[in-house]
Amino acid sequence: MFRRTTTSRKRSFLHVIKLVSPFIMVVVLQATIAGFSLELMSSVRAYVAGEAMWSRSQKNAVYFLNLYLHSGEAGQFAQYQTSLAVPIGDEYARWALEQDPVDIETARIGFLQGGNHPDDVPGMIWLFRYFSGINFFQKAIRQWAATDPMLLELSIFGEVIRSELKDGSIRNADRLQFLSSRLSELNAQFTGHAERFSIALGEGSRTIKLTLTCVNIVTALALILLLVWHTRRLLLQRQAFEDALHAEKELLAFQASHDWLTGLSNRRAFEAGLQSELDNHAADSLGLILLDLDQFKSVNDSCGHLAGDRLLCQVAQLLQQKRRPQDLVARLGGDEFALILPQCLPYDAVDIAERLRRSLELFSFVWGDRCFAVTGSIGVACITDGNTTLEEAMRRADAACYRAKERGRNRVQVDNGQQDVVVVPPRPREAARA
Repeated sequence: MFRRTTTSRKRSFLHVIKLVSPFIMVVVLQATIAGFSLELMSSVRAYVAGEAMWSRSQKNAVYFLNLYLHSGEAGQFAQYQTSLAVPIGDEYARWALEQDPVDIETARIGFLQGGNHPDDVPGMIWLFRYFSGINFFQKAIRQWAATDPMLLELSIFGEVIRSELKDGSIRNADRLQFLSSRLSELNAQFTGHAERFSIALGEGSRTIKLTLTCVNIVTALALILLLVWHTRRLLLQRQAFEDALHAEKELLAFQASHDWLTGLSNRRAFEAGLQSELDNHAADSLGLILLDLDQFKSVNDSCGHLAGDRLLCQVAQLLQQKRRPQDLVARLGGDEFALILPQCLPYDAVDIAERLRRSLELFSFVWGDRCFAVTGSIGVACITDGNTTLEEAMRRADAACYRAKERGRNRVQVDNGQQDVVVVPPRPREAARA
């Protein structure tokens, strides 16, 4: 018992997992896209911040070197070297990332020397490694790499100026003007490349933002559509289950109230219908017919039960065809049938019974190469008393049917609570013929 309960719980758990698995996958996909979006935007933001520091440091390097050129103060040269170390560190980091294989540690040290925040460095390395082929990033890298010769020239200029200032300030005005003008040109070139680098990153950042927004919207719509589809599927499954349950209930109800062979109402449904008619019976007359086949045993004995079943089905169809819309036809068991005739006067009930007898008399049952004449003994009870009970009504109809058999069969016997009235049919045919 415990093992069965455990297995049932396991199956229930697996069924729940199966139902929610599409939602889990979409939510995981959405979370992955969101995480990727944050990482990508954070890395781009780190490059934007790094570019600002890189550009400012280059300008500061030119500025302090120019001051040192005119003043010769060692502190200004130290500030120049400190400022120049920032773009040189970024340059080393880029070179390390462009190698094959990539030198991650050198790149990390270079970005840290470039003044980038330690938390931003992994994202900057990741973005360069896997997205350097994207158009906007290629443009930015080209502007970045274009400053390498200028950084080298600025480094050389610094050493040259430092060498010339060892013997004192430069007195040659033309020489001083040349060096100062070249520093101004370098500063202008640095500024141009930095602006183009910033523009490329800005365009890329906006493109990435738009792309990731569209991806997130599409993913959200996919989640909504999946939710709608899954909910509709569950509703359809539930509706199908309810329809199947309703159909099963109707089938069970039909089977409980109908004969399995002929499809007519069974004894239970017949007695319930008769009781209902008796309970609602007032001034209107009620007819009750019991019919017993006369030749059923001979068919069963000579041809087998399959032939007998076929005969019962054909008789049931005949009775259904001859009934009024409000009449109830039932098979009580064996070869015994019954009809309830609501709102039926006695002479109408007798007329209906006689027409049924006549239809049976004209009916021939064929089985293989044999043909059987079929007749019926019919008992009719005409109920006009509203106090008649079910047992009494059945007793009267049954007694009439019995008397019909006693008096020769193939006839209608009426019991209306008074003196018996016998309707004698024409001379009956032979019970069976080959």
